[in-house]
Amino acid sequence: MTDETTEVVAEVQVTPLTASRLPYHLVENDDGLSEALTVIQSSTEPLALDAERASGFRYGQRAYLIQVGVAGKAIYLIDPVAQYENALWAKLIEILSARPWIIHAASQDIPCLAELGIKPSKILDTELGSRILGLPRVSLGTITEHYLALKLAKEHSAVDWSERPLRKEWLEYAALDVDVLHELWNYVEADLVSNNKYDIATEEFEFLTIPQNKAPKLDRWRSITGLHEIKDARSLTIAKHMWEAREQLAMDRDYAPGRLIPDAAIVAAVKALPKSKSELSSLRSFTGKASRTFLDTWWDAYTRGTSTKDLVELRIKSTGIPNHRNWPQKFPEANARLVAAKAVISELSTNMNMPPENILSPDTMRAICFEPPTELTVSSVSDFLRAKQARTWQIEAIAKRFVEALAITTVAETSSE
Repeated sequence: MTDETTEVVAEVQVTPLTASRLPYHLVENDDGLSEALTVIQSSTEPLALDAERASGFRYGQRAYLIQVGVAGKAIYLIDPVAQYENALWAKLIEILSARPWIIHAASQDIPCLAELGIKPSKILDTELGSRILGLPRVSLGTITEHYLALKLAKEHSAVDWSERPLRKEWLEYAALDVDVLHELWNYVEADLVSNNKYDIATEEFEFLTIPQNKAPKLDRWRSITGLHEIKDARSLTIAKHMWEAREQLAMDRDYAPGRLIPDAAIVAAVKALPKSKSELSSLRSFTGKASRTFLDTWWDAYTRGTSTKDLVELRIKSTGIPNHRNWPQKFPEANARLVAAKAVISELSTNMNMPPENILSPDTMRAICFEPPTELTVSSVSDFLRAKQARTWQIEAIAKRFVEALAITTVAETSSE
């Protein structure tokens, strides 16, 4: 009989952090911005940065607050809606664009900061760094608990940041988000070094600073939730016209489209096929804050959709790679390559302790599997991946393995003919 020992793991005591440890200052006039610039310029450390938007309340992704943390000194909550002297605001843009940022989930905030002319030259991303390290959860709150044993208050994460004046409790919440970033980055950086992943992180951070000029999505109205319930071209045309009317009104009023009328209201109207404006108004399923106050707008759009001869197509014509879910039936060879490639990425994910999508983007993997280079060599596969903006470390980890996987699949196809 052997003695069994039970390893007792002590639970880490997490301390609530309800207020920033550094003093914070709301910046909403020239004097405040001038003072902030003086302190920001006095430090040579990377700046902790964050931004707050009014998603779900306003149209677009505009920044309504910029948080700048200066290591060991202060936090400045800068109101980008306020009016500043042009030279002062230009100086802020110049400084922020030139200094390294410590930021969490940079890809979320880069677009709204770019709208203000603020673009990163160097990024240290605590969220992406945590993904590269293989941490199971990478929200700011969870990694703050993991590394600092501090619990952030998060109850104001979904408030309307366009509201003025900004409430004191909101400002305290906003300051917290940058208060921990310098300390967090020190821990993340140390872990990246000890796990031999710092060079990988450096490449990934550099990639974040490259502008991603994605082509605008065509037929955005087709993203209406519940549209799959609509089966005929006329009804789809009505939905399109109502979506466009909502989009225009949302832009004009600077209001989130879904708060005017939700997608469900558009679908409900299309399915009900009301015969008059009053019948549309009487639909209980036609909901939303503006469903009755702008009834004329919705009815006009509805009637245009019912009368136009320019009907939309039932399905949008695909210009890219077919949906991979159809590959097993329609493109079995490509599907076989995809299965082989997924196995490679899965193994690398396990060995490197990193999410598969960070090893290689699913879109890039599907692209090379659907239409691989004619001659499968490490060089041709590397060139393909590089053209898809894969980073050097990814190419070095993947290229040779992909050549082997795709070549094995090709041999199997040939031998079965």
